[in-house]
Amino acid sequence: MSTRINLYPALFGEAPKTLLESADFTVSASLLPSGVLALEMRNSRGHLLVLPYQGQMIWDAVFDGCDLTMSNLFSQPKPSPTVIGTYGCFMFHSGLLRNGCPTPEDDHPLHGEMPCAAMDRAWLEVGEDSAGAYLRLGGEYEYAQGFGDRYLASPSVTLRADSGLFDIAMNVTNRAGKPMDLMYMAHMNYAYVEGARFVEPLGFDRVRLRSSVPAHVKPTPAWSRYMEQLAAEPQQFRCLDQPELYDPEIVFFFDGVRADAHGDAHFLLSHPDGAAFYTRYRPEQFEHAARWILHNADQQVAAFILPATCEPEGYRAESAKGNVRSLAAGQTAAFKVTTGYLNKDEQQALIR
Repeated sequence: MSTRINLYPALFGEAPKTLLESADFTVSASLLPSGVLALEMRNSRGHLLVLPYQGQMIWDAVFDGCDLTMSNLFSQPKPSPTVIGTYGCFMFHSGLLRNGCPTPEDDHPLHGEMPCAAMDRAWLEVGEDSAGAYLRLGGEYEYAQGFGDRYLASPSVTLRADSGLFDIAMNVTNRAGKPMDLMYMAHMNYAYVEGARFVEPLGFDRVRLRSSVPAHVKPTPAWSRYMEQLAAEPQQFRCLDQPELYDPEIVFFFDGVRADAHGDAHFLLSHPDGAAFYTRYRPEQFEHAARWILHNADQQVAAFILPATCEPEGYRAESAKGNVRSLAAGQTAAFKVTTGYLNKDEQQALIR
């Protein structure tokens, strides 16, 4: 059983306003100085700052005093039609018709139309299910182009009581009378943690270094030499211990990600203090996965796993590889990841 509270832009003012308060959760709404509407979802362990009307982007995530979000150029989210104008969030929904870094032959923006989409509706749900008490932000975005595509995107983020983990979901329904292209990535921009190790308890068949160089990447001689080493032996990259070599960015692709008996794959970025960032997802929903590392004076990010339906190399390249899904008229595709923060005891219990 759950209770639904519909949200409206008029609820968001310059002074934070508490919309919901219970034994397990608190929700407050505010209008940021930039003009962006923001919703803080809080439990006993921390909070998420979500933008319910701007692509349902998760701007900030903090649990047990640990900031999960990449270091970036932006002190606050900015109103922008594309993600490049406000690239500092913890998570955005990348896609949906187009995805990844456009090549000169592509005509789509970086990571598609969904990251900063003007959401049509937003609401809160609070309730209890088999996993316990939960707080959920839901929303809908109706995309339609004359003589073109039409879909309904329904993202959500679900916070649990007394947990540093949360669920991020996206449902996409093709409302047009013809098939539509579908390219989606759950783009989680985790913080860079010096000395952290990559852990994949169930493993994978192969990891590959991205061979293409997007337009925004400006290679240096040292970086190019390092890329040659990683291309020959990508599995050597197991620890964040050479930040001077992570500028420009480094991207890996995973093949044959293995799942447990429940169908879930598990990835961790294990910290030197024993805590960890963690993500699990179902490879049956996301056939592809990437890893993105960047460390320079302006941005530091360790996106240790980015589940996706395709690789992030733009529409033309992914179409040529056969990686662009087709969603039939009336069909719905559903995606979900569970992600967040594990303390030392929680990480040890998971590995066991």
